[in-house]
Parts: sequence; structure tokens; C-alpha cells
Amino acid sequence: MTPIPPLHELVAATHSPFHPDGSLAPEVVPVQAAFLAANGIRTVFITGSTGESHSLTCREKLTLFEAWAGAGKQHGIAVIAHVGSNCLEDSRLLAARAGELGLVAISALAPSYYKPGSLASLVGCCAAIAAAAPSTPFYYYDIPALTGVSFPVELFLAEAAARIPTLAGVKFTNPDLASYRRSLDAAGERFDLPWGVDETLLGALATGARGGVGSTYNWAPRLYQDLMAAFGRGDLDEARRLQSRSVAMIDAIAATGFLGTAKALMARLGVPVGPARLPLDNPTTAQVDTLMERLSQLGFDEWGARPLSRESQTVHG
Repeated sequence: MTPIPPLHELVAATHSPFHPDGSLAPEVVPVQAAFLAANGIRTVFITGSTGESHSLTCREKLTLFEAWAGAGKQHGIAVIAHVGSNCLEDSRLLAARAGELGLVAISALAPSYYKPGSLASLVGCCAAIAAAAPSTPFYYYDIPALTGVSFPVELFLAEAAARIPTLAGVKFTNPDLASYRRSLDAAGERFDLPWGVDETLLGALATGARGGVGSTYNWAPRLYQDLMAAFGRGDLDEARRLQSRSVAMIDAIAATGFLGTAKALMARLGVPVGPARLPLDNPTTAQVDTLMERLSQLGFDEWGARPLSRESQTVHG
């Protein structure tokens, strides 16, 4: 296994691109990659929660893996693929293909319909997935608010370390900072625990985080880069101001359905990722206009992502 460098940076959890009719639009992936690279993003996390994982077919995920493998190489972006599924064999198929394509890591959340009833069962699922890509680093994706599976990550690390040779760490999407600190203590320097709740990044940095994976890093990476820099030099007033901007931004987007509205925002920035799929909702044009006004009031022109040039926006079918 080639070790993955710790994710001590902003990792953008990307949207899965769709045509207006909701069908997959893999030809948009190079535009996404160009946009993110131009805005300082070096690593992406694809087909996860932001990527509407549970609304994608297995074939569609494989198509996105292939599209991102090519676009990542072209634009100097490392690609982590989420392969989790309620079907373990689908997860293993996805993991194997990610490994064949040379993606830098895979990740999987817990099954959420038939939930693992014990920590040993959860580790067993992760071990089976990781074994399908024996040369690819593996991250467990802990997001109890969506999966309903909540085992202490520090205990997961202790048990999984002996059963998953490729274990690289945990994508920690759980706002419990006390649990995060316990997990960091258990991880030491052996495992990487990127933070996954954008609106509390500052609290996580104070607790020990050194990087994060999030959806808002698609369109506001400068905001968080400046926040991390302010924290690093001890300017807590500035770091708090920027985190407040983050919270206000997220509240404004969530007011009309976070994921659908976030995808509409990306379209306004020149990246046509299309609508969110049902059962998620999408905003009206008027609602997006109102959002853009609110973001402008919050200083989006100062800290938001720079739109792509018209030439870079070209999508080749």
C-alpha cells in the first residue's frame, strides 16, 4: 500500500453532476476539476453525502470514478472515492475499481438500513470493503446523524487497527468535540482524522483538527483557508469572524434546501452540476437570486470561489 499523506488541508466533497432531467452528466467532471484546482483545492472526496451517494446507481458511481480519475490527473487533484453502500458486495465492487484506477484512497460509511448491531460487525463490514482494494488506503466515514450508527470512534480505531491493514483514518462528521478529542488521542500519529462539519471547523481546530472534508469548500475555500491561517497565527478574533461568516452562509443556503441550493450556487459560478435528485428539493430561480444577494452582503466577492472563465466552462459531451 502507498500511504496517503494526512489530509491536513481542505478537501472538497464534490457534487455528482446531473443534466437538467436528472441523468448523470460525467462530462461536467473536468469543469468541476478545473474550477476546484483554480481555487486552490488539491484533493476531492467524491460520491459521498454531498455527491448524493444513495441516489446513485452502482454503474453511475463507477462512471464518476473513471471521470474523476482522468480529470484529477489532468488538473493535479488527488481523488478519494466514497464506496459505502447498504449492499456490501456493491461496496466491494466499487472499492476494487477505485483501486484499479489508482485513486488515492477509498472511504465507506456504515450500512444504514440493516445497521451493524455491534462494533465488531461494523469493523467486519469495513474490513471486507477494504480487502477488495488491498493496495488502497481506507477511511471509515463516521456520520451518525445520517446513518444512525454511532459507535465511539476511539473504540473503532482500537479494533479496526488489527483487522484492516490499509486503515488510514476516519472522516469524522460528528459535531461531538469531546468524542473527537478522545478519538484524536487514540489515533496519535498513526491515523488521520479530518473534520467533517464545516460550520464548526474553528472548534475542531482548537480541539486538534488539522484539516477537513466538506461541501462548502467547493465554493468558499478562501474563507476557510483564511480561517485556518488566522487560527494558526493566534488571531482568534479574525478566526471567529470568519467562522461566523461560514455559519451565516450555510444558514442562507440551507433556507431553501441545502444540497439543491448549493448545486444551484455552483451553476452560478460556472460549474453546471445540475439539480439535486429526489427526494431532495431544488430552489426556484428567484430563491437563488435572493441567495446571491445575501451572499454578496456577507462579502462573497471577497472570500467566495472565483468563477470559471467562459472558456473553462465549456462542457464536451
